[in-house]
Amino acid sequence: MSGSEEPRRAEDGLPALLHEDLHTADDGGARGSGGERLSHGEATSRPLQPPAPEPQPRGAKLYHRKPVDHNEAAQRFIDAPRHAKMHDERLWDLRQKRDGQMHGLPEWEDLRELASTIKQHTLSNLGDYLEQFESQAKANGIHVHWARDGAEHNRIVHGILADHGARRLIKSKSMLTEEVGFRDYMASVGIEVVETDLGERIQQLDEEAPSHIVVPAVHKLRSDVADVFARELGTDPANDDVHYLAEQQREKTRPLILEADAGMTGANFAVAETGTFVVCTNEGNADLSANVPPLHIASIGIEKLIPRITDLGVFIRLLSRSALGSPITQYTSHFRGPRDGGEMHIVLVDNGRSARLGEPEFWQSLKCIRCGACMNTCPVYRRSGGLSYGATYSGPIGLILDPSFDRRRYSSLPFASTLNGSCTNVCPVKINIHEQIFAWRKVLAESHDIGWSKQAMMKAAGTVLSHPTLYRASIATAEGTLKLLPDFMVANPLNSWTARGRAMPDAPKETFHQWYERTNGGKEEPS
Repeated sequence: MSGSEEPRRAEDGLPALLHEDLHTADDGGARGSGGERLSHGEATSRPLQPPAPEPQPRGAKLYHRKPVDHNEAAQRFIDAPRHAKMHDERLWDLRQKRDGQMHGLPEWEDLRELASTIKQHTLSNLGDYLEQFESQAKANGIHVHWARDGAEHNRIVHGILADHGARRLIKSKSMLTEEVGFRDYMASVGIEVVETDLGERIQQLDEEAPSHIVVPAVHKLRSDVADVFARELGTDPANDDVHYLAEQQREKTRPLILEADAGMTGANFAVAETGTFVVCTNEGNADLSANVPPLHIASIGIEKLIPRITDLGVFIRLLSRSALGSPITQYTSHFRGPRDGGEMHIVLVDNGRSARLGEPEFWQSLKCIRCGACMNTCPVYRRSGGLSYGATYSGPIGLILDPSFDRRRYSSLPFASTLNGSCTNVCPVKINIHEQIFAWRKVLAESHDIGWSKQAMMKAAGTVLSHPTLYRASIATAEGTLKLLPDFMVANPLNSWTARGRAMPDAPKETFHQWYERTNGGKEEPS
């Protein structure tokens, strides 16, 4: 997240001459007494100015019922080169660390298969396991509530807080509460919500949604964080040292934690057999949120269930390795019931999950354990930033979750993918993500939830691809056709490739079919 630019290098590897943009206008030290420019050993080094600050690119512009324009927001992120480079390299580093952990466990693929099987079994018997979980949780002294959707979840939590006269709630990171618009609702009824996770707190202070499931502020440079903290917490705007910033946030947030009336957590896993739930964090903030105030509320999506406590070890071994490339999270906290003198409530939330469970092509998305591995490997996500998706869930997992919440608004997202399959390959519970992305494209095309130009192009492509003779003729004549057509017929707004400043790639000199026939399937290829 460094704000400094890397030194440019000449072809021989030595530092190149500094670019003129790095020089200040005042270079008097490089001139003689008569004003002439010095060019020998007597000249002093020219004074340099720091690189111009690069404003953080903001996320997708949202309009009521209008589809999210991921391309526009992604282009703005790409046009901020320091942010784009940092984001890409940071997430690819997480992917490589994940691979290191994978290669260190000979049983890795067995764990993935077992986790996928456990999830499939649980989802196939979800009703029974939910009833078992409710029964066991109540036996542990926990109050259990059921919410059909996000609005009901927010009303239930508000009612609990009102019954206790609570005016301030501290909470740990929870994607479910982001999904249901929890903070906005609480603000509307006069209850203060304070995020205690560092990344979530940064995003809250900057009035932004999280851009990543696990590392919510990964799109920010440390200079961006320094600006936010200076504005909201009164810190030194010139100090972007990460230790200083983290300490300042801790100092400013700790009193709010100690004075809170209630605490809230999500849950990574809920165990039907014991009525317990588990929260995995690296900062310990979930333990503070759950144990410092007398009232603890846990918001849990119904898909978070697993059958038995012995199943938990499979998922714990996969979660942090897939998310961050670390063997385990710093804190794996088990909650069985309220602490002495305290009170605990669980809100089990559906919000479209049971409907998705009944969809043959998309139910497997409910296996997701929110590790973010698919996001870390996705070339589109890494280069476009999470906020460009304009949704709670971004990256590959967002492409298959978001349309289930609002098909029209998120109709463009399934097309923000290369369908390379890397997301499926790294998923710890073996969700067929790239196949579901493709399936959503088909659903959206059939329901006419995509733009007319894309529909026309897909229809034309379908006609060509369904007729082998026509397809081969089109490919064979592509090179000559592209050379003859005037530019306006190739580079125009209807061609999404050239509309964003890219040139059409050269057509291959030989098609695969021609090569196959010429070489007898590669058997006669010259050595």
